[in-house]
Amino acid sequence: MQLLGSTTSPFVRRLRLYFVQLKVTDFEFVNLDIFANSDDRQLLTDNNPAQKVPALIDNDQCIYDSRVIFRYLSQKYQQPSLTWSQENLLTLIDAANDSLISLFLLKRSGLDTSEDRLFFNLQHERVEKIFSVLAQAVNDGEFKQWHYPAICLYCLLDWVAFRQLYDFNSLIDLAEFHQTNTNNAEVKKTDPR
Repeated sequence: MQLLGSTTSPFVRRLRLYFVQLKVTDFEFVNLDIFANSDDRQLLTDNNPAQKVPALIDNDQCIYDSRVIFRYLSQKYQQPSLTWSQENLLTLIDAANDSLISLFLLKRSGLDTSEDRLFFNLQHERVEKIFSVLAQAVNDGEFKQWHYPAICLYCLLDWVAFRQLYDFNSLIDLAEFHQTNTNNAEVKKTDPR
């Protein structure tokens, strides 16, 4: 098995940590730089026409998207299904990730994402609401266990902190969740810094 991705992607990092949780060691992580290396971009494009990391290659099967890869691995390794509440939390985490990645790429493209523009405003509004709901979910104990949704939340928060995209420190539950899990040995091994 090969996991195509980058060390900085929160979507890739969550899968790397999920492999650890599953105790799967017979996979190769292929670190790509799809923005600076045309060979890496071509390898990704050849295996994922959406041109997004991650992609998982397992024999003749290629799976796109972290959520689908998670489902594939869960079935392959006979893991229990997520609850509907957990699925909803993943949808929120993915939506925040998507909005923040869009803003990050726009900023890297030279656009001022703090301008009063509909697209920018919608992304900021979405992130603000989602972080508030996720903080309440942490407070309600939804992320007490280190399971895939908790891994995904951690990867979102750590990526946001790493890229300095949103200050969640005023949301005490999120800040404490992030700080507590930063000391996890496997989390440290996947730190993109």
